[in-house]
Amino acid sequence: MSNSQGSHRAARGGHRAAARAADPYETPVYDGYDPGAAAYEARDLREAAPLPRQNQSQAPTLPAVPPVVPVPTLPDVPAVNVPAGGGGRAEARRADRRRRAGRKPDTLRRLLPQVLVVAFLAGGTAAFVASDKAVRLSVDGVPHTRHTFADDVRELLEDEGLEVSAHDIVAPAPGAALVSGDEIVVRYGRPLTLTLDGQRRWVWTTARTVDDALHQLGVRAEGAYLSTSRSSAISRQGLALDVRTERTVTLMADGRERTIRTNAATVHEALAEAGIALRGQDTTSVPPTSFPGDGQTITVMRITNSREIREMPIAFTVDKTLDSSLFAGTEVVVRQGEQGARRVTFALRTVNGVRQKPRKIDDEVVREPVTQLVKVGTRPLPYSVQGADGLNWDSLADCESGGRPGAVDPSGTYGGLYQFDTGTWRSLGGSGRPQDATAEEQTYRAKKLFAKRGASPWPHCGRRLYR
Repeated sequence: MSNSQGSHRAARGGHRAAARAADPYETPVYDGYDPGAAAYEARDLREAAPLPRQNQSQAPTLPAVPPVVPVPTLPDVPAVNVPAGGGGRAEARRADRRRRAGRKPDTLRRLLPQVLVVAFLAGGTAAFVASDKAVRLSVDGVPHTRHTFADDVRELLEDEGLEVSAHDIVAPAPGAALVSGDEIVVRYGRPLTLTLDGQRRWVWTTARTVDDALHQLGVRAEGAYLSTSRSSAISRQGLALDVRTERTVTLMADGRERTIRTNAATVHEALAEAGIALRGQDTTSVPPTSFPGDGQTITVMRITNSREIREMPIAFTVDKTLDSSLFAGTEVVVRQGEQGARRVTFALRTVNGVRQKPRKIDDEVVREPVTQLVKVGTRPLPYSVQGADGLNWDSLADCESGGRPGAVDPSGTYGGLYQFDTGTWRSLGGSGRPQDATAEEQTYRAKKLFAKRGASPWPHCGRRLYR
């Protein structure tokens, strides 16, 4: 190949490179492309001497192309028929430019939906980032940082699986809206069985330690007894707590008064703190097991117990039987009655030296009583005695006994209205003792005695019969 042909081809290649630099999207097209001619040209290029290398600075600079989202494959473009004859390769290039000029709007239309998708995804990502909130969640004093899309506190608690009840504290309230940077506090309620100075009650507290619970409930714990350490934790299951505050108690014992400060649970414990002992039957004015209240005065009662046995009589009964052989009004004791006896045991109690009313604790019969048997006369009395009826018997009785049918002289020998001795009385038909007979019978027996002996049986008062 001649040098003129190689120069022509080099110029033509430079023309093509300049065309590509001017339009980066244009596909290179050779003027009057012919496969056969292309083969010959390729052979000529191999045989031709190599072209001199150009400096890097002399190469044409292409403009920077921005990255483009991959586009779908364009449909095949039908081949352009190049008319034969004049025009040749120039006409083919013009036809190819027209074809690609008509294709560019269609390509932009295809690219537009994809650009919109990219813009939508970019906007969704911005909205996604904007909905995420960083909040600080503290549960029973343990803080956590959480990223959440919840709109309010309730949704956050549900997302975290936290269940709350009326005894729990949630701040802000469950309905409060959430924004990034918020702090949410959850404190669970704990059941507390509180026995305060002997009074038991059940309460709820959100405190996590015994000390915090006492402050929350307003319990004065200075100097108090606590069944559990103040630093002890209160679990969600709760705790039983016994609190006894310090109180002033006055104790009266053995004639002395003592005032102490104590948090004792019982009166007995307070006595022990004061050095007072209960012995035997000793007790206190209130039950020793009761709770000593603030300002209470308690008296110790020293008690001594003893027993006393007393023998007490049992009265006998009288059994009377009617007897027609005896004059009416006459009673004869057939068997003298005898008293029985019982042994009674009493409990004696003294409190602080003062004796209390005895209390009977036993009763035993040691001797049965004997019933007295008496015969009662029913025979009518013969009040008339010949030679004695007209005498003043009332005056004689007044002088002898003061007119008393049951009178007995100081020696016990004479008795009745007319002071009969027992032998004389029975000799006149009387029974028993004269003082036990009726006044009528005594007068009758006195008349019989007068009929026998006159007024001599009454040497001092006999003359009164004649007045």
